[in-house]
Order: sequence, then C-alpha cells, then structure tokens
Amino acid sequence: MSPAPVTVVGIGADGWSGLAPASQEALRAAEVIIGGPRQLDLLPAACPAERVPWPSPLRPAVPGLLAAHAGRRVCVLASGDPMFFGIGRTLAETVGPDRLHVLPHPSSVSYACARLGMPLEQVEVVSLVGRPPATLTAALHDRRSLLVLSSGAGTPAEVAAHLRDHGYGPSRMTVLEQLGSPAERRLDGTAEDWHHAPGDALNVIAVTCRRAPGAPRLPLTPGLPDDAYEHDGQLTKRHVRAVTLATLAPAPGELLWDIGGGSGSIAIEWMRTHRTCRAVTIERDPARAARITRNAGKLGVPGLRVVTGAAPAALAELEAPDAVFIGGGLTSPGLLGACWEALPPGGRLVANTVTLESETLLTYWYGRAGGELTRLSVAQAVPVGGFTGWRQAMPVTQWSVVKPAPAPTSPPTGDPAP
Repeated sequence: MSPAPVTVVGIGADGWSGLAPASQEALRAAEVIIGGPRQLDLLPAACPAERVPWPSPLRPAVPGLLAAHAGRRVCVLASGDPMFFGIGRTLAETVGPDRLHVLPHPSSVSYACARLGMPLEQVEVVSLVGRPPATLTAALHDRRSLLVLSSGAGTPAEVAAHLRDHGYGPSRMTVLEQLGSPAERRLDGTAEDWHHAPGDALNVIAVTCRRAPGAPRLPLTPGLPDDAYEHDGQLTKRHVRAVTLATLAPAPGELLWDIGGGSGSIAIEWMRTHRTCRAVTIERDPARAARITRNAGKLGVPGLRVVTGAAPAALAELEAPDAVFIGGGLTSPGLLGACWEALPPGGRLVANTVTLESETLLTYWYGRAGGELTRLSVAQAVPVGGFTGWRQAMPVTQWSVVKPAPAPTSPPTGDPAP
C-alpha cells in the first residue's frame, strides 16, 4: 500500500472564515495538523487534530516530522499559496509531488496587486524571507515595479535603507500589512524619507523604483563598468568580459565554475543574467576570495558560492557544471583535464589568457578537442599631449569549446548485413 498523501492547505490572514469549503473539510478530517504557531492559532476548536508546530530550522526537520506521523491523515498549513515561495516546494522534494494534495489560498502577492491595481504579470517578486537585503539589488531598475516578501516587521526599514544606499532613495514604497484580514493596514512613503515605525510582521512591500540623478545604472547585460567592482587589478575587463559571457551562454538554472575568480566578475554577471543561474568561484587567495564575496553582495547575487582553494584540488567535491570559465591558473598541472572530465556532453568551456605559456597550452587543446580559438584586442582613446590616440590593452587569447557526446562503443543495432 502506498503511503497516505499529505494535504497542504493554504490559509490567509483572514483565517478560517476565508477558507474554501474543501480546505475546511480537509482540516476537520485531519489527524495531525502541522504549521507555524501563527497559522495554527487561526484554527477553531472544530479541528480536533493534534497540532504540531514546525521546529526551527524548518527545512531539515521536514522528513523526520513527516516520518513520525506516517500512516496518519496529515495536513500542513501554509501561508497563502503553498507553491509560491512556500512550504509546498520543500514537501514536494521530500515526499514527491504525487503524494501532495495542495489546496491553495490567494497569495499575498495576489492580494497586493489587487489592492494597488498592479498587473501581476508585470511585477517582479523578490523574497527576503531568509535572504539578505542584497538579494534586492539585481532587481533595481528605474520605473520597475517590485513586490518584496518581508521577513518581519523590520524589513520595510531595511528595504528603505538598501534603496537609499544603492541610489534609489526617490523610490515609492507601500507597505501592506495583514492582507485580507480585518486588521489590514497600508503605509506609504519614499525610501529617502521612510519614517514609519515597525508595524505588523505579516507584510508585503511594494516598490516603484526611481533612480536618483547620478546613481550608477547597472544593466543585466554582461559588461558592467569596471568601477562597479572592488578589485586589485585582477579583473576581466569590461569588453572582454562581455564577449566571455556571451560565449559562455548562460541559461536559466545552469551552474558555472569560475576558476581563478579574481574579483568574481564573470561569476557575478553570469548570475545576474537570470535569478536561477548559479555559480561557484574558486580563488586561492583569501583576500581576493573575501573581495569576491563583497562584490557579489554589492551587485545583487549574495548566493554566489566562493571556494577558497587552488584548482584542480578544490574542484573535487563540487557539483558538475554546465559551463566552466578559466581565468587564471591555466598552467596548473591537470587543471584543463579535470575541467574537461567534469563537463557533461553539451557543456561549455571558455578559457582566457594573456601569456604565451598558457596560449601554447590552449593551442594544444584546440588541436585536440576543437572549438574556437580567438584573439580579442581592445584599444581605448586616451590623451596624447594636446591630441588623442589609441592605447592598446594586452590582447587576450580565448579558447571556447562545447564538449561533444561520447562516441558509441559498439555498432548500432539493426538488421544484419546481407
């Protein structure tokens, strides 16, 4: 007999009265109801089930808690829509989607859009639940509308301070508390003059982004200005960086290994192309590794993983990548071979160098594995006395290749030859 399904019931700040009949019936029939203390307190005595609050931290406790109540009718309470930044994802990963019966409630985002007259499909949602305010940075673009999922009563003030610090002080902010309940409340202002005291912990923050005059403009396309980064000279320069990212060709959900991170610019701009892109940067110098972490936070990708160590040894325990960039350490024994072995078929490898020794190595690999060998040269206009001339940067040799599928080890099956 297959295990009993887990029913997940979304509930709003309006509590029991706001639930659909099917959700109310599921809760009445449950033997165990698991949820946060605030959610459990919304249930009436008509729900006789054993009530179990989630422990903290929540995620690691889910498998054990469900196993402890195996064989019983279990309901899990969730805020709003369980599958939108909610517990539904963790439950699906734990028990499998086929064992979930989800009864959603309108999400706080749906309520907020309804209150503010904002088209839901045009709003970007950023969750700060369990995430640092730096997560917001990559979403800051002039005239964009954001909805920020708050982690508590202090989040609006943190968001206002973050907007001010990043040149978005004129942005309009609206805090919506207790959406859907009789205690619903709205607070308005701008980030630069936000003066409201902390209110209810259950809130959503709407932001209409307005960039202050003179504030830096940071697009999502590769090739941010070099001065956007803190660096000690170890930085893939802007124009070469743009070409390198285009060659790496990031796609949603993919993982990059950035080897010889320097200032982290390749990994950071890989992650900025889409919120689901992931990257690990490997840097052997602890001071540079710390600098990469600061740059990642400043530019809105605090989830960048920084590994302090030397490749190829530091690659041993990493998840297999979809793409690899090598910006330093090319001549380390075994590095290119280790990266090539780690790549799955269809994975991309891009390596840049300015030295003859590394160029010789890339030429060898180009002859062995194919791909493209490119020389990148950039010159910039600079003053020459009272005139203007060209200053040539060191040329960069770039090898790029897509790993092919392995050749079949035996002839394809089919009709025998006559």
